[in-house]
Amino acid sequence: MADFETSTHRAKWIFTPQDLLEKHEVANRRAIQMLEQYGLTRLEVDVDGSLSYPEPLNNPAERHSLPKPLNCEEEQLMRVFYEQKIQEVCGAFRFPHKIQATAIIYFKRFYLQWSVMEHQPKNIMLTCIYSSCKVEENHVSAEELGKGIQQDHQIILRNEMIVLQSLGFDLIVYAPYRSIEGLTEDMKDFCQAREEEQEKFKELREAAKSEVDKIMLTDAPLLFSPGQLALAALSKSNGVLRVIDFERYLNSLLSRQNATHKIQEFSDSLMMMDSLVKKLKIPTAKDMRHIDRKLKSCWDPSSQDESKKREKRPKHKSKRTASEMQGEPAEV
Repeated sequence: MADFETSTHRAKWIFTPQDLLEKHEVANRRAIQMLEQYGLTRLEVDVDGSLSYPEPLNNPAERHSLPKPLNCEEEQLMRVFYEQKIQEVCGAFRFPHKIQATAIIYFKRFYLQWSVMEHQPKNIMLTCIYSSCKVEENHVSAEELGKGIQQDHQIILRNEMIVLQSLGFDLIVYAPYRSIEGLTEDMKDFCQAREEEQEKFKELREAAKSEVDKIMLTDAPLLFSPGQLALAALSKSNGVLRVIDFERYLNSLLSRQNATHKIQEFSDSLMMMDSLVKKLKIPTAKDMRHIDRKLKSCWDPSSQDESKKREKRPKHKSKRTASEMQGEPAEV
């Protein structure tokens, strides 16, 4: 297997924080310009990946009643919401962590090129999971995936080519979970762990995997290598479990690898990742209602009028038994 240091993952998909911010701002600005030009932002995608644009606005009066676009902060919340949905869907299907991580990174890379106002994130999320399963040789048919979450599988297939094109067909992704396994074994050797101490390292490994799940929802996978992500997760988990002298281990690791990074530089990177996790806000479905309404009006301004009509209608509460509600899938 190819090495991360010589991979397209490292060469093309690791950015500086400023570069990352600029890419999201460019995508957001382009979607706003599209709204001003066409009156809506959502692009129709053909199976071959080609895009269909709406007719331009000709009536100046129409430009005064345009819906409000999402800002960059709202777009970020929308992306995090669906990245967490990727984790939920992969968990429901019991996919390996590698598939989950690859799908999330595909999703992140896609929305470096596009705005959520241009391509519906729910559809892209499903296509990223489907593509990840194919690449990681854990094939699940589009029909099976769609049926499992009550979604039309044709949506998955229709978006497959535009996703692959937007990824530049760079489909090999390096995830931090494998690095956690290797680093935990290395820690055992470093400490010369006895038989009765093995359980502590197993606990550390599982805690670090849970920590990586949080890290994957931040910008960190686009800023740092999988090895750095794994070390950040292990450092955070070890801070709670106190299994090893982590600073001493890190010094040993860097010296053995002849790393050019100084220990302080590496510590700064770990602190930055820790900060990203602390700032991470996982939006709930309730949090997303306002943003979702804005997004739908950008895709189709007429939906705003329909929404207002529904709000004026009298509300009727329907009584449903617990047995009727049991087993109903949560909406993705």
